[in-house]
Amino acid sequence: MREDTIAAIATAAGEGGIGIVRISGEESLEILNKVFVPVSNNIKNRTLSYGHIKDPSSGKVIDEVMSVYMRGPHSYTAEDVVEIQCHGSSVSLFRILDLVLKNGARLAERGEFTKRAFLNGRLDLSQAEAVIDLIKAKTEKTFDVALNQLEGLYSEKIRDIRADLVDVLVNLTVNIDYPDEDIEEMTYSKLEESLNDINDKIVKLLSTSDTGRIIREGLKVSIVGKPNVGKSSLMNALMGENRAIVTDIPGTTRDTIEESITIKNIPIVLTDTAGIHETDDVIEQIGIEKSKESFNKADLIIFVLDSSRALEEEDKKIIDHIGRRKTIVLLNKQDKGAVLSVEEIKTLLPEAVVLESTLVEGAGIDALAQAIESMVYGGEVSQGDNVMVTNVRHKNLLDEGNRCISDALSMIETRQPLEFIEIDVNRCYEALGEIIGETASDIIDKVFERFCLGK
Repeated sequence: MREDTIAAIATAAGEGGIGIVRISGEESLEILNKVFVPVSNNIKNRTLSYGHIKDPSSGKVIDEVMSVYMRGPHSYTAEDVVEIQCHGSSVSLFRILDLVLKNGARLAERGEFTKRAFLNGRLDLSQAEAVIDLIKAKTEKTFDVALNQLEGLYSEKIRDIRADLVDVLVNLTVNIDYPDEDIEEMTYSKLEESLNDINDKIVKLLSTSDTGRIIREGLKVSIVGKPNVGKSSLMNALMGENRAIVTDIPGTTRDTIEESITIKNIPIVLTDTAGIHETDDVIEQIGIEKSKESFNKADLIIFVLDSSRALEEEDKKIIDHIGRRKTIVLLNKQDKGAVLSVEEIKTLLPEAVVLESTLVEGAGIDALAQAIESMVYGGEVSQGDNVMVTNVRHKNLLDEGNRCISDALSMIETRQPLEFIEIDVNRCYEALGEIIGETASDIIDKVFERFCLGK
């Protein structure tokens, strides 16, 4: 069956020096020949040609352009592809796209170019998903992790585990089809060893998922504390600009302020909250409720205390609410004479990192950045590890694979029939296959719905 030839604007909305209209499908070159008049009559494969886009019905020049024809399968979609590079005016782009559609193409659906690359075998599903992450990357680390996934390093790890599972499944099939008591006893021992090795590889990948999610989506950090302890000063110090108003008047910040920043190459979604305290002011109450909402959604709490004053009831309520959340406590205003000590706070929040600071002078910011970096890259994940599980869909499938192997190992311990063990091992194989699209079904359409037009 002949696929439709599709077209869309491939560059972002707005003005620019260059805009691109992309066409993919068997009729790409034919459509180009209808609307493009080159200065040289020869359109060569993978060579830029200069000329004009003209309406074939009226002869009207639409724009002066460069165009390139890329014969499949050596193209992004593995089909014949044409890209028309025009001036980056939305008028020019839409006129050219309209002309292309009138001459045989149809408008591409969201993500359809990348979907065709997947369906034509140029990318697997995890590589296709990496394209989205690459486009949305806001830090070098996010970009590097996405690029490694696009290049197939992550897929290679999944395929290696699936190859190990195939070996186990073959071994199981042989023993099920040709049962023998001695062989079966020996097989249980070998199966246990093989499945433990496989599970270790799955668990190692899963250990990167928390860090991977943060690298992809950003670390949600909420700055909390009672009024006038230095929360807005901290926000401004981290931003490198006076984003929040700072005064000596308690309650100056009456609403949450959210900004995206980068600390130690880690994307941060930073929220400065209104001081949490009792008040009869209706507007302040709304701000405090939003502060509590931000507090509950945060990956990390930065709790700012005025170290020149003893703990008050409002501080203690915040401490109770923090509980065992990931927390960095900043003992601010050290220049005014510290009354609170690190040891005192550690007795109340033993799992928190406690730092001393004088935010108006910028003291303590470097130590805070180091603490955040250590929390994000703690455990088995290092900054140099660019193969991480960044996708929630992948994590859920790896979790399922881990559960299946754990169930299989439990059945080995009790010497359950091999047929039962095979079911769990096979389900693990299928779950990992869904990550790279080899056993995916309706998930494919859902993945590509997240793409933009033209990609």
